[in-house]
Amino acid sequence: MVRVDRILISGGVEQKFLEKSLELFGRRAQEMLAAGEKVLDGPEAELRHLEQARRALRCNVLKTFVGGSFREMSKLLAMSPLYRWFCRCDDFEEIQVPGKSTLASFARWLPLEAMEAVHEQLRRAVADEEQARIIGLENELDLSVAWLDSTCLKACIHFPTDWVLLRDLVGTLAKSILTIRRHGLRHRIGEPEEFLRTINAQSMAMAAASRRKPGGKKERKRVLRVMKRICKTVIEHARRYRQVLDENWQQSDLSRKEAEVILRRMDNVLEQAQAAIKQAHERIIGERQVANSDKILSLYERDLHVIVRGKAGAEVEFGNSLFVAENAEGFILHHELLRDQSPGDSQWLSQKLETLRSASGGSLCGLIADRGFASKANHRKLDSEDIFDGLCPRNPGELQERLNNDEVFAAAQRRRAQSEGRIGILKNNFLDGVPRAKGFTHRSLQVSWAVLAHNLWVVARLPWVKENEKELPMAA
Repeated sequence: MVRVDRILISGGVEQKFLEKSLELFGRRAQEMLAAGEKVLDGPEAELRHLEQARRALRCNVLKTFVGGSFREMSKLLAMSPLYRWFCRCDDFEEIQVPGKSTLASFARWLPLEAMEAVHEQLRRAVADEEQARIIGLENELDLSVAWLDSTCLKACIHFPTDWVLLRDLVGTLAKSILTIRRHGLRHRIGEPEEFLRTINAQSMAMAAASRRKPGGKKERKRVLRVMKRICKTVIEHARRYRQVLDENWQQSDLSRKEAEVILRRMDNVLEQAQAAIKQAHERIIGERQVANSDKILSLYERDLHVIVRGKAGAEVEFGNSLFVAENAEGFILHHELLRDQSPGDSQWLSQKLETLRSASGGSLCGLIADRGFASKANHRKLDSEDIFDGLCPRNPGELQERLNNDEVFAAAQRRRAQSEGRIGILKNNFLDGVPRAKGFTHRSLQVSWAVLAHNLWVVARLPWVKENEKELPMAA
């Protein structure tokens, strides 16, 4: 923790984060002034914002280290003097730490574009000889050779079974109706809880109707027809309640912004309701395939894809493709989470070549990756730009020949096994397996914070110049 603190300060990472935070603070103040809203500005407001920004940076890094939820993180801060020192939480008359809601807002402190500038600052600091000495490293990092890999970052969703979508549809709309009724707006309807009980009963019946049982296929079709009738009834009630809330929210104890939260939640499901019902009908009753590009995988996460990996235990995964490039020490010099469907590793590499050169500080001289990244175009491109071609050939004979005759290539391929471990560390340790953030923008931010914390962790564990590090007061 002491070393990470030193990297943040001496490497200029914290200063870059504060600069980007102050720029964002200024833009937001101008937007609020233009809208006629009251704005707290001046030196004192800026100082308070910078203090919060510093705490946001450190709390996000620490949370990525320790994992868990925002609530658990708040408890750990309250219990640990070391964590409070790292996060710059004052500890005088009483212990005061950020709550879970404040920590959640810290996770979205800067947009993704500003976070990239923070990553760039850390890359420059550890790759520059003089700056690395200031930090305390024995040697600067060599970013000229990169090991590449890609993976699927799973989304936090229910397994995308068609009838599960219908259960989620009824659950969200029925609970929204209950919320509206609880706040004082009522319309002619039975008890909404009955819809929840009915759809859950049909879901259990669908799960019990195995395809392998005699008559299982016919039973699944019968249950789905019942579920469709329930969905259509709930959709009609939900549309009426949505209109009542939109037109008469003043008669409830909700503010307009609170009402809009409920309206957005209902609109999101209502917009996809007919498509979800049709998809379930086509696949279960019509027994027809639906193209992956047309499938609804989740009612709440739209930017997801079916990713066919063909691996044991992961034949098909649901999420977004993640690209990672690391150097020999495991420092991640570039990453990207794709919103769209992956073009394939080979095309992805050709698109990222200039970005990788920039991330290496213009010193890129070698790329090593598995056979998924190999293509004739990529081999020619690397050869023409005098970059060592460590891409694993697709032809087994050619691969064996290079392993036998090229010692550098053979050593690079042996080192490539560590990239699988690096992916596992990033996903399982720094992202808790499946990111909890909702929405692609927030998931991308969580990945960005995970990579930043991972790189700080990697640098802090490298050989440092031997010196007498001062003992922290709370450790005495």
